[in-house]
Amino acid sequence: MDTLVMDSTRKSQSSPSLPLKTRIALALLSTVTDTSRRSDGTINRRLLKLLDFKAPAKPNPINGVKTSDVTVDPSRNLWFRLFVPTQASDDLPVIVFFHGGGFAFLNADTMAYDAVCRRFACKVPAVVVSVNYRLTPEHRFPSQYDDGFDVLKFLDETKALPENANISGCFLAGDSAGANLAHQVAKRASEFKFRQLKVIGLVAIQPFFGGEERTESEKSLCGSQHLVSIERTDWLWKAFLPPPEEGKEYDRDHEAINVSGPRAADISGLAEFPATVVVVGGFDALQDWQRRYFEWLKRSGKEAYLWEYPSMIHAFYVFPELPESGQLISQVGDFVHDQCSKL
Repeated sequence: MDTLVMDSTRKSQSSPSLPLKTRIALALLSTVTDTSRRSDGTINRRLLKLLDFKAPAKPNPINGVKTSDVTVDPSRNLWFRLFVPTQASDDLPVIVFFHGGGFAFLNADTMAYDAVCRRFACKVPAVVVSVNYRLTPEHRFPSQYDDGFDVLKFLDETKALPENANISGCFLAGDSAGANLAHQVAKRASEFKFRQLKVIGLVAIQPFFGGEERTESEKSLCGSQHLVSIERTDWLWKAFLPPPEEGKEYDRDHEAINVSGPRAADISGLAEFPATVVVVGGFDALQDWQRRYFEWLKRSGKEAYLWEYPSMIHAFYVFPELPESGQLISQVGDFVHDQCSKL
């Protein structure tokens, strides 16, 4: 089956039914990101620093997982947080994870993402590498893709991972902008010859894609409970792409944004492009772009699966109080084990 629907029916209401705790968190996150975005295209990092709560690395196990931070390139502050389950057996798969935040917000040590990666490490189980890549608008395209790919090369060339990590069973995963990044890194990896590392799976959780067109889901889903809006995504894409040449406009049909659009890369000949899961939420304004991505993968001859959560918002899985969050992590674990069984 290509499509897995995790709820019985699409909800008929215009807004999702969410716990009060989740609604408060969404409202706060929306307010913080909106307030920090300046009209001149920059971001108030000082304000964000006060409100982006960090989790330190924990060498002593918490919930069966210990963490440490590993530097890749200090000149560009490229590093990753390593999550190692302490009770797991040998031959653990490796998940290289890229956090969301529109390429402009959040970090690998942001508390919510530290908790998410700890859950992946424990529940799959797997060794998780959570990448702290450079952010826009200070560092624009393709800086984020370069950082992600350079981490793969670092893992392939060094002994940064524990001995029970199976680097030949490597998965790329990310949510929102991190899923966009994971796709681009997967494409690069399938064109590159590593010594040991092999990417065998891609988990694209509600990927951040777009285009010049305004889709029906973008027009119909907005508000504080949805996180994503046309105004916010337009600002983020403009912060992501390099400034256009004089007299030209920003083009959201750029290959990095509209990956399945008119200037899409041809991946049909990439035999090593990994099996891909695309996760879609029924209350995510980006869902039309995500479904187009899935269909493009299938047309390109790739192994692809669509997992639908009809009652869920963008970024739902970072909220552990939502039952669907746990369901997704469990499903990712099944996908990882299924792909590893084919090795």
